[in-house]
Amino acid sequence: MEVAISIITGLMIIGALYAIHAKDLLSAVIACGIVGYGLVICFLLLKAPDLAIVQIVVETITLIIMVAVVLDSSREERYLKPDPQGYMSIVTAVLLIVVLFYFFRLAAASLDVFGNSTLRMADAYLERATDRTGSANLVTGVVFDFRGYDTLGEATVLVTAVLGILTILRIKGKK
Repeated sequence: MEVAISIITGLMIIGALYAIHAKDLLSAVIACGIVGYGLVICFLLLKAPDLAIVQIVVETITLIIMVAVVLDSSREERYLKPDPQGYMSIVTAVLLIVVLFYFFRLAAASLDVFGNSTLRMADAYLERATDRTGSANLVTGVVFDFRGYDTLGEATVLVTAVLGILTILRIKGKK
């Protein structure tokens, strides 16, 4: 697992460096997306699917907004004859996507089977959570009583993302 995380981290660093040095703004935005989705794979490899879900939602929303802003901007590009390096960039991007998808599949396959857990703390939650929380729903009891601050943080991230989208759409609608 450490090797896979090291490779993904290396690809994320390459994506970040490409985003800094990209000549086209859309390419830089997509390279930032590679960094964010690489983080999703790292979260899955570290067996933190709740963080991966929040990261993939926020990353997707952010990427959609950023691409929409770049495509809606007033910049005009002259038609340039494609050079061979442009084709190499496309091949490199496709290869990078294939490698990231491979590691995503590897990370998803390493997760526990649904309903089974290998964490030693899970038994304590399963056995005593209903008595301690008084909740008939075990998931609700764990989420709101044992992991309240974590849930508050995740909800804050999601609400902030939604408010950002609504703000951008409202500004775009006034023009």
